[in-house]
Amino acid sequence: MTAWCAVVLAFLLSVGSAKAFDFSGNKSLIAVTRDGGRTRIGSVSFVPAMAGSASFRVQMDYSVMRDYFLSMKEFKCLPSAVEVTCHVAYPYRQPATASASDPAWLEHNLLFLYKQPADFGAKLWNGLIFSFSVTPNALVGRPQAVDLNLVSAPPDKLDSPPFGPMDRNDVAPGERWLSELRIE
Repeated sequence: MTAWCAVVLAFLLSVGSAKAFDFSGNKSLIAVTRDGGRTRIGSVSFVPAMAGSASFRVQMDYSVMRDYFLSMKEFKCLPSAVEVTCHVAYPYRQPATASASDPAWLEHNLLFLYKQPADFGAKLWNGLIFSFSVTPNALVGRPQAVDLNLVSAPPDKLDSPPFGPMDRNDVAPGERWLSELRIE
C-alpha cells in the first residue's frame, strides 16, 4: 500500500469513527462567560424520536442565579459587575423537539435578556438567543441579539419558532458577558 493510500484510509476511518452529539439522556447546561468562567445553570433531557430528532425538557437550576424584580416581573439572573443576564422562559406551547439540523425550539427555550447592573427594569429589546452548532461532544450556542418584544404576544403560528434568521443579529465575540451556552 502506498503512503498516500494509507493516509486516505486513516482519514476515512477517523471520519467514520467520529460521532456526533448524542441527542439522548441527561446533559448539563453550562453558561460560559467571556472571562472563561463556567457555571452549570441547568440540564437538558433528550428522548430520541423519529428521523434523528429528539424531544427535550430544559430544567433550569435557579439556585445558582439571583432574583431580580424587573418591570413588574421576577427574573432569575446570573449577576456580574459587568452585566446581568436573565433567563426568559418561552411562554407559549411548542413541540419541544430538536435535531442536529433543526435546534430552533431548543434555542427558544433558552432565551435571555441582559442589562447593566445599575439599570432599572427589563429592556426586552436586549434579548439573546443562542444559535447552537453540533460538535462531537456538545451543542455549542453562540449569542445572537433578538427583540423579545416579538414574543410578548402569542405568535401567529404556534408550530413555527418565531425567531427566524431575519429576526436575529450576530453578536461580536466578547460583546456580551454570557458568551456561550453549552449542552454537554
